Amino acid sequence: MTPSSTAPRRRREELSAQDWKAFTAAWLGYAMDGFDFVLITLVLTEIARDFDLSPVTAATLVSAAFVSRWFGGLAIGALGDRFGRRPAMVLSITLYAVGTALCGFAWDYWSLFAFRMVVGLGMAGEYTAGATYVIESWPKHLRNTASGLLLSGYPIGTVLAAECYAWVVPNSNWRVLFWIGILPVVLAVWLRRRLPEAKDWQEAYGRGERPVSATGMLFSGRRALWNLPLCVGAALAVFLVLRDQSVLVGLLLVVVIAACFVALAVQFAGRLWPVLVALMVTVFCAFLYSWPLQSLLPTYLKTELHYDPGQVSDALLYAGLGYAAGSVLTGWLGDRFGTRRAYAGMLVASLAVVWPVFAIGEGNTVALWVLLFLLLATSQGASGVLPKYVSEHYPIRFRAAGLGFSYNVGALGGAAAPVLGTRLAEPFGLGTAIAVLALGLTAVVVLLVGLDVPARIQRWADARRAARSPGPPRFPHSPETSEKV
Repeated sequence: MTPSSTAPRRRREELSAQDWKAFTAAWLGYAMDGFDFVLITLVLTEIARDFDLSPVTAATLVSAAFVSRWFGGLAIGALGDRFGRRPAMVLSITLYAVGTALCGFAWDYWSLFAFRMVVGLGMAGEYTAGATYVIESWPKHLRNTASGLLLSGYPIGTVLAAECYAWVVPNSNWRVLFWIGILPVVLAVWLRRRLPEAKDWQEAYGRGERPVSATGMLFSGRRALWNLPLCVGAALAVFLVLRDQSVLVGLLLVVVIAACFVALAVQFAGRLWPVLVALMVTVFCAFLYSWPLQSLLPTYLKTELHYDPGQVSDALLYAGLGYAAGSVLTGWLGDRFGTRRAYAGMLVASLAVVWPVFAIGEGNTVALWVLLFLLLATSQGASGVLPKYVSEHYPIRFRAAGLGFSYNVGALGGAAAPVLGTRLAEPFGLGTAIAVLALGLTAVVVLLVGLDVPARIQRWADARRAARSPGPPRFPHSPETSEKV
């Protein structure tokens, strides 16, 4: 047997039953997260009809979960750093399950918007706690694979949601889908109550490393007097941006939002704030290329290609399977060729598929299924290594809060994406709008990741700081830099 054929076997043998148990529990939670989160995109047209909403206003219901995600990522991430990854996972899954069930009882636009914000809190924590838990539980040379396998759970959850949609909505109504969304999480919660803590976190805790409490630093003592209003102001500004504002007002609000988040990052990230902000921008652009497709594809299929619920479900099945397969493949490539090469390489491949998907037109269902599989495998699938890519910039005692905050602030791109997509659709058509956003923002992410821009910015900031203050930097309340940075 050749060395190359024995290497994968040796790597598989390094994974214990406990490693697989930890992964299975996190994967199930993430799959149910995908199931619950995507339900709103499947029934957006039905909700718009029942609540008499315009397409742009209805799209803000998709965005509502992103309004609260940044705070959920920070708070639940801080909980994970302080008390462990496992309790943070249990809390997050409970939040998004309860929020999903409440969506089924919504009586108007505002109640549904509020319940979607609860879902966003839980989803942010699920990504943060679940990703750090699995990555820190597996051997270091398999952590891209772990990241890719974990993220494959999300599209599988979306596939299950699409299949439920095809069966439930024609025979009942959209509310039933949200009530179903609470049932499968019982299994994930049961598993997580019986799991050990993540290995890296346990080892760091055993060495006496004091975790950084991001929320404690921001909301204790005098800092709370202005950080609490700062957070309220940021949330209000995000909400107002999603409403129908003029271009000038929208730009001013974006400046306010950015200033609030940078101010928070500087306080709790210490000297690592440049890389944290750079990763926010990277993730923001990643959501802007991916979420117009994820959130508006069902609407595009129903309105421009005139698909019935069964055909929409079939299309989303192949798209979801492509997403899952691409996540696993990107993780495998990341462990062999490097995280950044795998991520950027898959995105470059996706550029060849974007335009054919939206140029194929009505009546070519099989060809569309194949193209959707390939597009989701290369574009969304590339995000399989995103948790590994972002988390490796942070040390253990700061990792969950750093990942949670930078990822979920960046995820505001997902809040802007459906609104931006529907507005661009008014003059150009929905298919063209999605394609333009995907092509342009994918190219931006390729440059940011391929050129290692976040780490370069941090090294530049460190060099300037060292030039101003010779000698080792002294930041007693800041997390240590990671090996990556």
